[in-house]
Amino acid sequence: MIDITFFGVRGSTPCCCPSTMGVGGNTSCVVVQVDEDDPIILDLGTGLRYYGASLSPQLTAPFRGTALVTHLHWDHIQGLPFFVPILNDGAELTIVGPSQAGSSLEDAFCSFVKPPLFPVDLQVLPGSIRFDERTSDSFDVGNASVMVRPVEHVGETNGYRIDAVTGGSLAYLPDHQQPIDDPTFVRAGALELCQDVDVLIHDAQYDIDEFEVKGTWGHSTVEYAAEVAIQANVGTLVLFHHDPGHDDEWVRAGGERARDIVGGRCEVVVAHEGATISTSTG
Repeated sequence: MIDITFFGVRGSTPCCCPSTMGVGGNTSCVVVQVDEDDPIILDLGTGLRYYGASLSPQLTAPFRGTALVTHLHWDHIQGLPFFVPILNDGAELTIVGPSQAGSSLEDAFCSFVKPPLFPVDLQVLPGSIRFDERTSDSFDVGNASVMVRPVEHVGETNGYRIDAVTGGSLAYLPDHQQPIDDPTFVRAGALELCQDVDVLIHDAQYDIDEFEVKGTWGHSTVEYAAEVAIQANVGTLVLFHHDPGHDDEWVRAGGERARDIVGGRCEVVVAHEGATISTSTG
């Protein structure tokens, strides 16, 4: 079984105002627990700080975990230096992410966590951070099998699928470029990641009108997320990567639109901070 907890559900930039407090304003960070294994973290957005804060009182040994990073836009990595558990000696974090054109994954991270963009260099953090470049691959993390496939976005971007040995499956596509000319076409790599999963966490940043203006910005509509879920025969669709300009009412209304589209063929959930989902084991 896979337990999933949402610590950051927004895209682009964090937001904080009364109208977004219900859904939450932190950027992408989802924590996956497979059996009693070390945790798997999906993206390192600002929600990572809150995950670290929730862990710190419970830690009796140095933190160990794996982060599956989809890409290196700010909203997916800027929580790393604020993750308190990695500030302890003996802590270990493996960061899996896409290969970078003209650079390594490690060098790209180090260029972000250093002066003048950040007060200290990444290398001075007490914990150990290891980088693992993957683009189209499969590998094991404890009792889970992880599939990596490139996903259409802006720049090098991965999508991930996690299958637990003991049962349960999850696909994570938080940034996914909807085809501009055909809202029913789903690319083969995306379908491979999503096919028959128990839970699909998918980009749902725009509505149709917004997509007409921002169609090349690398994201999907609520309607396209529902289309992917239908074609892939998923059990539960989780609408994710909410636009910072969308208030709680807009996001919840998007969930209702998606439910109308899927027509009972799958469950639809709107991601919000603090929400938890467990996959089936059958």
